[in-house]
Amino acid sequence: MPSRLRFMRLRPQEAALIAITAVWGSTFLLVHWAMEHAGPWFFVGIRFLIAGLISVVIFRRVLRGIRWRDVGAGVAIGVMIYLGYGLQTLGLQSIDSSTSAFITAMYVPLVPLAQWAVFRKRPPAMAFVGAGLAFVGLLFIAGPDAFALTLGAGEIATMISTVPIAAEIILISLFAGKIDLGRITVVQLLTAGVLGLLTMPVVGEGVPEFSWIWVGCAVGLGAASCLIQLTMNWAQKSVSPTRATIIYAGEPVWAGVIGRIAGERLPATALIGGALVVLGILASELKLVRRRAQQEAPPEIRG
Repeated sequence: MPSRLRFMRLRPQEAALIAITAVWGSTFLLVHWAMEHAGPWFFVGIRFLIAGLISVVIFRRVLRGIRWRDVGAGVAIGVMIYLGYGLQTLGLQSIDSSTSAFITAMYVPLVPLAQWAVFRKRPPAMAFVGAGLAFVGLLFIAGPDAFALTLGAGEIATMISTVPIAAEIILISLFAGKIDLGRITVVQLLTAGVLGLLTMPVVGEGVPEFSWIWVGCAVGLGAASCLIQLTMNWAQKSVSPTRATIIYAGEPVWAGVIGRIAGERLPATALIGGALVVLGILASELKLVRRRAQQEAPPEIRG
């Protein structure tokens, strides 16, 4: 049967994910500033604790009826947020951003396979094509220096972080629509924040000296994290993990756009990579539609 391609309409949920991916990409500069004045686990903890407190204020009414399944789902996602952000931030202390971007990009092709394993449903063919294009685009954005990998502590921490990042996306889709949106957002943010702070004495990290820089970054990123997680929880009720991941792959593209506005000059490979990520998002919008071969008219009966 011959097939044709057609574009699927961009739904409000997908548009929302694109918007928060832009917000996500714009936060890298704040993280970079904060790491000059605070340790990784302290900053991850305080960032998500602030985000959790903001969400408590927003959803204080629905928290009265919280159930154990809300807590369980929120804690599961919160643990993945804590591990993903924490290990990635830890890795950035000893490796450059291009290497981190290259390693972190591994979660893009990982999610479709994990979705297939968890939901027992094979993603559409164009979703794999889109994920592949986005992955290659991220490698171009990372640049040639990222390929000179030596398995040090930073590389290993970042590599491990891709597993909880993928797991977070899968778990959000798994619980979306089954758990109250407000309750799960509050629990997952507070869980990530508390675990981040509890990790400090374990790894010997102390409380940093007071600085308006890390305070401002923590408050700004806390508000951004609340918005990002809330939108992910809402949108992934109807957007598949693979589709969402391809959209999230646009995050370094937005980071590059913000950097360009700030005066940074992007290399040609980064521009090519950004184009491939956008192409991957567009490719995942395509849907294969099979046409049934027209049946031949029955032969005339001759008398």
